[in-house]
Amino acid sequence: MALPLDTPRNASVSERDRRSVFHSWSAQRALAPLPLAGGSGVEVWDEDGRRYLDFSSQLVNVNIGHQHPRVVAAIQEQAATLTTVAPAHANDVRAHAAELILQRAPEGFSKVFFTNGGADANENAIRLARLTTGRDKIVSHYRSYHGNTGAAITATGDWRRMPNEYSRGHVHVFGPYLYRSEFWAETPEQECERALRHLERTVQAEGPDTIAAFLLETIPGTAGVLVPPPAYLAGVRAIADRYGILLILDEVMAGFARTGEWFAFDAFDVRPDLITFAKGVNSGYVPVGGVVISDPIAAVFDDRVFPGGLTYSGHPLAAASIVAAQQAMADEGIVENARRIGAEVIGPRLEALAAESSLVGEVRGRGVFWAVELVADPVTRAPLAAADMGAIKAAMLDRGVLGFFADNRVHVVPPAVIEDADAHRGLDVLADVLRAHEG
Repeated sequence: MALPLDTPRNASVSERDRRSVFHSWSAQRALAPLPLAGGSGVEVWDEDGRRYLDFSSQLVNVNIGHQHPRVVAAIQEQAATLTTVAPAHANDVRAHAAELILQRAPEGFSKVFFTNGGADANENAIRLARLTTGRDKIVSHYRSYHGNTGAAITATGDWRRMPNEYSRGHVHVFGPYLYRSEFWAETPEQECERALRHLERTVQAEGPDTIAAFLLETIPGTAGVLVPPPAYLAGVRAIADRYGILLILDEVMAGFARTGEWFAFDAFDVRPDLITFAKGVNSGYVPVGGVVISDPIAAVFDDRVFPGGLTYSGHPLAAASIVAAQQAMADEGIVENARRIGAEVIGPRLEALAAESSLVGEVRGRGVFWAVELVADPVTRAPLAAADMGAIKAAMLDRGVLGFFADNRVHVVPPAVIEDADAHRGLDVLADVLRAHEG
């Protein structure tokens, strides 16, 4: 049924969307999606023209900000030149994109396998690990998210895994999370030591010769921006080496400026065997992801067929957007800006908020990648109820801040190009909303 001509655009677009679009991770009947019509930098606006500060970076991927002119122009130029090419052909822009990504990888990585996004990046990293080692099992964290394809969703630790466990050979362990320690730890050092012991005992109990790889988010994102203790990833690497297990680091959310580093693992003493990426590599302007492959693993397939591929692997529009995004990030100091904003603005403001508000149990993060964990009781650390979280989300939106919410957490994850004034503006709203809710 047609809506009246004077109906606000938001209502019209939302109603059409609800009639025809099936949304992910949702019960469909009660949905009320906010229509977005445009964006620029750190702001977006709806169909009625109301502007919002995007403190979510959409799905924590618009690292370079909305509508960056260099990336938009590169996509337009490539579209006018060659819109698509089969992956079996060589293509200049695809090679250039791979070269720029490899510049950010550690020594000993010289190949990139392009995928359509982060989920199939992890899917193919798992495939590479299994084929290289001849082993089957993948060990990952319970507090994790690796994507919504067959093996990636089974490697995921959160609730989204349970209705989708169709893939075999997956084992989960608890990673370090001192605020809600599974190991009765009281210090970061205890948490690290005991989490590593738990991992190694799991390897021994499962049988080391059955395990192909550890698949870990360098910093688990949707699970809570769980920055690992300094020695944890190096300890995982040591266990992997001890038992001939490969290490896959999932940098889909954490990579390309999100943590104030090109790759989040640059801040830790660790070298993976496979690196998965997506999101921030081109800020999601065109769907793309991939696996950065270490030389020993790539060499396995010099004379052996790799049994995997995608029609749109290394799509030229996606490759052009990567080239422009990577060049702009380097030229404009976007990684450095994210590091500085985290250290000088977001981190100190959130620490002050934690000291002020009894709703804040803990804050943690790096760069433009932070979580504020909200609690109903600071002593018991009982998580704040879903209804309260919904009210906080609505209040922030009403104040013009589009937030990212997961369980009992507000994630402060703006674009990496955000400037001090806009960061303070969003944090002011968060602080005001929490004060009002607490009162």
